[in-house]
Amino acid sequence: MEACHFPEQFNVTTYTAMAVAIVTLETFAGMWINAFIVSVICMVWVKKKTLNSNEKILLFLGSSRYSYLCISWVYSFLSLIYPNYLYVHPIFQLLASARSFFNCSNLWFSASLCVFYCIKIANFRNSFFIYLKVKIDRIVPCLLLGSVLFSLVIGIIAYNIMDKALSNNFNFTCQGRIWKSSIRIDQHFLPHYFMLGFGYATSFTAVILSALLLLFSFWRHKRNMQTNSMKDLSMDAHIKAMKSILSFFIMSSINFICLILTLIYSMKNENHAIFLTYLIQYTFPGFHSLVLIFSNPNLEKRLLGILPCGKCKVFLKREL
Repeated sequence: MEACHFPEQFNVTTYTAMAVAIVTLETFAGMWINAFIVSVICMVWVKKKTLNSNEKILLFLGSSRYSYLCISWVYSFLSLIYPNYLYVHPIFQLLASARSFFNCSNLWFSASLCVFYCIKIANFRNSFFIYLKVKIDRIVPCLLLGSVLFSLVIGIIAYNIMDKALSNNFNFTCQGRIWKSSIRIDQHFLPHYFMLGFGYATSFTAVILSALLLLFSFWRHKRNMQTNSMKDLSMDAHIKAMKSILSFFIMSSINFICLILTLIYSMKNENHAIFLTYLIQYTFPGFHSLVLIFSNPNLEKRLLGILPCGKCKVFLKREL
């Protein structure tokens, strides 16, 4: 591993300390929420010896989000406190590759969950849709495997891009801040941003289609049930699925905007603005997972059971 031979200067300013504190609070909260999902599903797996399709997706999604937040915290901590330890071969490349892998898998697992909800809950008489509804439990493992393989390819490509950018200029690996390098951002990092944008766009398209189909099915089902005053279970399922899909729709929109802003601010060397976009992105893996918990009766019951404060339970129910 090639380290830089510069005097080590670890000047922790007030801004740096506050930034580390905020990142730690956001990432650890999101890690706890996703670790809770993974632990509950694993306990169900041990108890029942099997998992349904929804639980499989939630298990993969919670694991990917936990890993993404963990890697992101390490990346942010090193870049703020120990930058000389970050920008050496191959630490920076490995962290960037791992972040790309888990970020992409997070997006695709979330899109797979939206597609699953749409196929499972929406009611259409189309023969192809009926076929998907019957075969959905066999399709889910293929979706998960495809998401992992696609994310792995993205991670490998990201590693090669970062490695090429660092190896082409020795001063680049020895910079305390990556944004101060003389290397042009559009020359080396634009393919990386393009890959991330492609991942966002494809998963975003799947979410939009799922939301539109589920919304149309909900509207048609509600129209057919207007004369029925009894509580309809299918209506509740539509509402919970729409809540999950719409929350991820909002999350994907803001994340895509943050990706564009990161590219723009990188070209302008605006470090504080870049860090602000990262703070926004770190919020949503935990927030959307919290929405998923309150959309799942088993997870909701387990979470409310461990909360010590009764007022907290009422507040969370009202908010979500």
